[in-house]
Amino acid sequence: MLSVGSVLPYMKLKLKEKAEAIQLRKQGKTYSEILHKVPVAKSTLSIWLREVGLAKKQFQRITRKRSEASKRGGKARKDQRIELTQKVISDSRSEIRSLSKRERWIIGIALYWAEGSKEKEWRPGSRTELTNSDPLMISVFLKWLFDSCEVAKEDVSFEIYIHEHKKESINLVKKFWSSTTGFPIQHFEKVYWKKNKVNAKRRNIGNLYYGNLRVRVKASSILNRKIAGWTQGIVEQYCRIV
Repeated sequence: MLSVGSVLPYMKLKLKEKAEAIQLRKQGKTYSEILHKVPVAKSTLSIWLREVGLAKKQFQRITRKRSEASKRGGKARKDQRIELTQKVISDSRSEIRSLSKRERWIIGIALYWAEGSKEKEWRPGSRTELTNSDPLMISVFLKWLFDSCEVAKEDVSFEIYIHEHKKESINLVKKFWSSTTGFPIQHFEKVYWKKNKVNAKRRNIGNLYYGNLRVRVKASSILNRKIAGWTQGIVEQYCRIV
């Protein structure tokens, strides 16, 4: 508790601090900047500065400082998220070591189950086909066809499905899919243009948009039926174990 003899010096100190805080505020300083020079509680500072008016220039400076602080905070959070994401992915990748021949075979079955074309009662004799925009999925599927299903490369053909606004850059699109699959560029002459209106809110229509690639296997209705049987076998075995 302050004694009578120390009240006046204490009050003078507070008045001096208040005057300094007000002066700094009028210069357009933010609360954080003022608190670095005037060591008081933020609640006290808020009371002192409640009635302080700001000129347009000072108000703009404070607004700019707040915006910069917000961006720094956002960048820090983004950097932390990226670092965490990279660590999670790196740790997860290390959990996948070598894959046996059987495991690779089953991976392909599950992939086709999810994304491949199935035979329908009203469309018998359907070929083995898979359409996707993910180059990694296309690469895995082709590897599976050649290694696990022993499909000959000459029995594989490709079709590109892409929006009309990419007509001017179709050669780049063909080069992309040629590089992805390892097939010469002349294998990508079949292009089907999507005429529907592009949704402006979509983010996969820019420079990195290469459309969908359809992989087709010639005379492969038997293979398609085999895949259907393999899929049923997986379901029966997995659900029985679970």
